[in-house]
Amino acid sequence: MKKIINTIVFGLLVVTSGFAQVDRSKLPASGPAPEIKIGDAETFTLDNGLKIFVVNNDKLPRVSFSLVLDRDPLFEGDKAGLTGFVGQMLTSGTTNRTKDQLDEEIDFIGASLSASSTSIFASSLKKHQKKVLELMADVLYNPSFPEEEMEKIRKQTLTGLATSKDNPDAIASRLAAAMVYGKDHPYGEVSTEETIKNISVDDVRNYYQTFFKPNIAYLVVVGDMTKAEAEQVVGDYFSRWEQGDVPSFDYPTPSRTNTTKVGLVDRSSSVQTVINVSQPVELKLGDKDYIPSRLLNQILGGGSSSRLFVNLREDKGYTYGAYSSIGSDRLIARFSANASVRTEVTDSAMVEMLYEINKIVDEGVTEEELEKAKANLSGSFGRSLESPQTIANFALNIERYDLPKDFYANYLKNLNDLSVEDINATAKRLIDPDKLYVMAVGNGDAIKDKLEQFGPITMYDNLGFEAKELTADADMTAEKVIENYLEAIGGAESARNIKTAKVTLVAEVMGNSLTIDAVYDVAGKYGQKTSVMGNVMQSTTLIGDEGTVSMQGQTMEIPEDQFDMAKINSYLFPEAIYQDLGYTLRLDGLKDVEGTPAYKVAIVTDSGTELVNYYDQETGLKIKNENPVAGDTFYSDYQPKAGVLIPMMWTIKSAMIPVPMEAKVSNLEINPELTEEDFK
Repeated sequence: MKKIINTIVFGLLVVTSGFAQVDRSKLPASGPAPEIKIGDAETFTLDNGLKIFVVNNDKLPRVSFSLVLDRDPLFEGDKAGLTGFVGQMLTSGTTNRTKDQLDEEIDFIGASLSASSTSIFASSLKKHQKKVLELMADVLYNPSFPEEEMEKIRKQTLTGLATSKDNPDAIASRLAAAMVYGKDHPYGEVSTEETIKNISVDDVRNYYQTFFKPNIAYLVVVGDMTKAEAEQVVGDYFSRWEQGDVPSFDYPTPSRTNTTKVGLVDRSSSVQTVINVSQPVELKLGDKDYIPSRLLNQILGGGSSSRLFVNLREDKGYTYGAYSSIGSDRLIARFSANASVRTEVTDSAMVEMLYEINKIVDEGVTEEELEKAKANLSGSFGRSLESPQTIANFALNIERYDLPKDFYANYLKNLNDLSVEDINATAKRLIDPDKLYVMAVGNGDAIKDKLEQFGPITMYDNLGFEAKELTADADMTAEKVIENYLEAIGGAESARNIKTAKVTLVAEVMGNSLTIDAVYDVAGKYGQKTSVMGNVMQSTTLIGDEGTVSMQGQTMEIPEDQFDMAKINSYLFPEAIYQDLGYTLRLDGLKDVEGTPAYKVAIVTDSGTELVNYYDQETGLKIKNENPVAGDTFYSDYQPKAGVLIPMMWTIKSAMIPVPMEAKVSNLEINPELTEEDFK
């Protein structure tokens, strides 16, 4: 026992002695970069120019086929959005199979098949590879481009565009692309309703016939397949694919702004501001600054320990997260930093973002930051090697970007060999803090003046086009806007003569029929029921100063802080009786509403609750209602009913529904006799 105790004591002394010799004020010295053994993809080329990469992995009985086209970026002009149609149209049916038949055969074998304007992908169990290749080849060789599917895709695309036009992040992305690249560049153009409607089946077919050629294509085979088998299989299905000439395109390289410029999109309903700082960067995969740029970005805004994140979130509490990116592209890339911040700290957050960008360029990074960034990126790189698809992508990148054959084998060694001086030099070469585009999407009235400190401001719309210059009538007031509206719909007296009304709206949401039944009574009563497929999902009742909401059998009183908003929205024509109710008006200027100049007017209750409406400058008609709880409602298709014009189409945009909901008035009763049952 004594011997055992002595051994333990001796061991503790050794351990303690060892700890005493560690200098905890310094980071441990980095060890040598681990040797990376990356399996090589095997390659061969068909006579038609199609190059194949094969990565054998027999751990699972699966195989995948990725066909990739290597074409130049395409400027689509008055048909912007065309490439978004191509992939969906390719899989919308062939001369041998309808879309339903194609989908059914894919589902039957548990496979997947998808396409884009530059790729076709298929995967299945090994035992079904012949079938999935047959289907993939059918899509490649025999697309039928059915007109009826084209119109379905067009409708979906227009719906998606409408949604994105009200999404601040999507708006910010378009704004950044427009300012950095310009609208005459493939990376800066955007789809609009007009360009999407311009696209025809012939345009899709012409694109397919022009660019789907084997001599600009690569096929990546990953899974339970040897090179010998791949040569046989690929030859069987892809050797008859005919090569052809493919056009190439050159575009002027976007230049950096001479001084800092500010772009602003006014989204008055925003309670946050999306801020972005960007500039074009000439950086390609494999350039000498490529690997250093990964470390530089990791330190500046690559994660939760980055400078931007720590400053704007941890220290200042301005946002949930702040990040940056440094892209790489054969044509042109972009440096960008972004965050979503509270409206009231927009300028402060922008100051801190610019401070961090200036600081990393002027003062550089520290040894400690660099070591942490190396550890983070090394770990990510190592984890990525667990996927056979990574090996295939590496081989494809080496071929497409003319990289050294050992680029990825030496990636960690080259990353770990970089010094602080290397990263600092890269920062100075890639980022110029004096030539940045500063951008914001938010409540223009609250933030425009604050942004002027950063440079001259240019206003943009939600598609990234420069906003039209709006000129309000010199003598316009809120009261006059309301007078013009009442006159436009048929006169104030006609509106006041409508004491009661029943309105039924019908819509379709995600394939389900939705009905909204509303009952109005100027005596202070309002009822609304929302039904899906005939089942009442929600009902609201307001009588006098009391209000309830019922959902799924649960009834509750409307919260006090929401009651005034509910009440002010419960009148069919609140403009006709706002004075009787003791409300006041405020004019908040002339705004761009989906391309239409409109006066923004707030009807304000005694408690400060505001009903915000927008009135067309030219027609005087109300075209939008802004509701911070229920979302925005757009009014159109005004038709005469009982002596007044009433909108028959209501487009509702809300965070509570995935896409804008177009609701049509299917039934309208003016001045019907109402009973208590109507409000239950």
